[in-house]
Amino acid sequence: MPSCHTDCIEKPVSNWFHKLGGFVGRNPWWFLLVPLFISAGLGAGFYFLEEREAHGIEDQFTPKDGPAKKERHFVKEHFPQNDSEFSRLRLYTEGSYGSFIAVSKSSDILSEKAFEEIIYLDGRVREMGIGHERLTYENLCAMKSNRCFSNYMLDVTNGTASTIKNANLTFPFHNSMFLGTELGGVVLNSSIIVSAKAVRLSYFLRENNKAENDIWLHGFTQVFSNLSDELNKIQVSYFTSNSREEELKGNSKSVIPLFSVAYFLAISFSMISCLRLDCVRNKVWVASFGALSAGLAVLSSFGLLLLCGMPFAMTVATAPFLILGIGVDDMFIMISCWQQTQVHDNVEDRMAATYKDAAISITITTLTDALAFYIGLLTPFGSVQSFCMYTGTAVLFCYLYNITFFGAFLALNGRREKGNRHWLTCMKVPEPEDSPEKYNICCVGGAYDQETGKEEVMPINNFLKMYYGPFLTNTWTKVFVILLYAGYLGSSIYGCFQIQEGIDLKNLAADSSYVGSYYDNEDQYFSQYGPNVMVVVTDSEFQYWDETARKRLDTCLRSFESLTLAGQSLVAKDMTLSWLNEYVKAGVVSNPNNETIFMDSLPTFLQQSGFTQDVNISNKVIIASRLFIQTINVSTAVDEKNMLNKLRETANGCPGKLVVYHPAFIYFDQYAVIVSNTIQNIVVATLAMLVISLMLIPNPICSLWVTFAIASVIVGVAGFMALWDVNLDSVSMINLVICIGFSVDFSAHISYAFVSSKEPTANKKAVDAVYHLGYPILQGAVSTILGVVVLSAAESYIFRTFFKIMFLVILFGVLHGIVFIPVFLTFFGICNIN
Repeated sequence: MPSCHTDCIEKPVSNWFHKLGGFVGRNPWWFLLVPLFISAGLGAGFYFLEEREAHGIEDQFTPKDGPAKKERHFVKEHFPQNDSEFSRLRLYTEGSYGSFIAVSKSSDILSEKAFEEIIYLDGRVREMGIGHERLTYENLCAMKSNRCFSNYMLDVTNGTASTIKNANLTFPFHNSMFLGTELGGVVLNSSIIVSAKAVRLSYFLRENNKAENDIWLHGFTQVFSNLSDELNKIQVSYFTSNSREEELKGNSKSVIPLFSVAYFLAISFSMISCLRLDCVRNKVWVASFGALSAGLAVLSSFGLLLLCGMPFAMTVATAPFLILGIGVDDMFIMISCWQQTQVHDNVEDRMAATYKDAAISITITTLTDALAFYIGLLTPFGSVQSFCMYTGTAVLFCYLYNITFFGAFLALNGRREKGNRHWLTCMKVPEPEDSPEKYNICCVGGAYDQETGKEEVMPINNFLKMYYGPFLTNTWTKVFVILLYAGYLGSSIYGCFQIQEGIDLKNLAADSSYVGSYYDNEDQYFSQYGPNVMVVVTDSEFQYWDETARKRLDTCLRSFESLTLAGQSLVAKDMTLSWLNEYVKAGVVSNPNNETIFMDSLPTFLQQSGFTQDVNISNKVIIASRLFIQTINVSTAVDEKNMLNKLRETANGCPGKLVVYHPAFIYFDQYAVIVSNTIQNIVVATLAMLVISLMLIPNPICSLWVTFAIASVIVGVAGFMALWDVNLDSVSMINLVICIGFSVDFSAHISYAFVSSKEPTANKKAVDAVYHLGYPILQGAVSTILGVVVLSAAESYIFRTFFKIMFLVILFGVLHGIVFIPVFLTFFGICNIN
């Protein structure tokens, strides 16, 4: 007796699709033309593509609700920047600036000849915009003491290169000026600089005129992009505050030419894999329209979301490659089901049977794929949300067009086959019984299996049934498969413990971008000193005049200075900057323990000492104040993550209300959420997949096997991506979400075929499932790989990462679909429909 589960869900869905297939078979032209008109209308949304493009690094690749953004808001509100007294140390943003690093071609940058070229470059920067007075550096520069903010290394020489050798520079401080960010690759004799390898100069602009700043910064990059023939003693790398976003924008456009290559490969493969020597049964045009259906899905879904105002992040550029694979995969399933129908039945009945057989399989994969992507909207990364929204919607359109547009063409092709007409000319050709030949590609066709009344199976189907299936279900083969799976799982788990977190910002630019060389030089010569971090006292009731309170705060600062990272100091002990300590030590206040005296003398001290921007006073109450600690030995993404965690833990452990902040923390925040968000998405999506599988696969045990396959593929992809030098970041998080959908695709097809099989034993069920769906799965896998393989040639970390993980997803998905799952299912003979 049928189960309630089967009666209530699986059978009604199959019956509904049976009716839909018949309706499409009767009215194919409507279902062919209407999707074309819909696509044309929605495609108008591409008019807004440029307007919707989102290239903001912070918006797209940092957590939307990251703690550092709240900390920045507090700093911005309580310590507004002073345009007339610029201080790089006190910026709550990265600022608006251009910068270049000059690296000596010899051993020492502090030579007269090298400095002549550095001074020459400085002159070129300052000459920019002459002829348009408003766009010169002098008119746009950040001001300090009524003059443009200057680089101390240039002040030392006073514009004369010959003075550099007699400067007797000390490091990291020279005459109280910090050189750690301007001079790199330093060789010391005690604290005296013997030589150095690199000099970095920065040109900061006022942030109240963005449009003019953008023009000037563009000119800055133009000047340095044409300097290679003018310099003999130094090599120069350059960067601006706009560089990352500009390069990200160009990076996304670089992949557009690859679309045509990907579609050509996928369509070619689809046509070849559906090619038959029978001139009637040939499915070349069917395969072409299947790929076209995926293209229409991208056009419609993207156009709709662009019309709705959805931001279009760079990561979305990879979605069409993926949708092509998903659409073609469903197409192969439908073609396979069509070939299982009776050739002498009318087209309407064949379509009804095709839809009934394919319905559950493609519905499961569509629901799971779409749901996996929509669950990705829970992540706090804009790039992930944008990708998931566009791709999830495209999956739904792909499904819709497969059962309408592609189904309609399948019906029209069926009418041609019914009339025994040639696949290319549509001319009627002799049937096999009227010709001495069974079939040929030119003029004889329409052959079919006389015993079954179905189309003749492809040679690979026979191979799967006669050889591969029996081999796979052999006892010794099963033992080998179990050992193989154990090795796979062990390697994957090992790899999971090697995962590195976070995206290196230089990877957002193309490999050939000037940004990369600047970051490389920065890492090589200027990594000794990390961020100079603000320690902000947010407690407006903190009693600075109380000696005990000051000692507690001082103890807290000592706690920061005692932090270590991998056995090395994390904070420089002699470089902490505290207005409070300086105030007490200066002796300008007769009794620092008296509130009235303390507060009355404070404004004068702050004005004279340059600490005015570090204390927010209102009505003789200190609302907030900030101190500074200098981090050191922070050179890798892991160091950045650990530094941020240690600083925040220390701040939380201090008495009073303290927060730590630096503009770079906006980007470091990804480390705090990337792992937890990835795990959250995977767990939620996997549970959702389990529910869908339980609803549509008519056996709970086999539904659990599908869920097992999801978890197994995710572990494999996560482990092997780490072994393939791919970090866990917002880009790879997208691909792990994709894992869920694709691992369901392959295992769900096989599991459903297994439980639906009428064969009496588990081994025969496994052979039957592989026989019917093994080839469509291989076709879908290869077509998806061909759809993304072109991305391996992209000059971009983002697109290469997409290829690497998609390759792993498909490889492991297929391995589970046609090797592991069929074998594991044979251990549970109860996996059948009662």
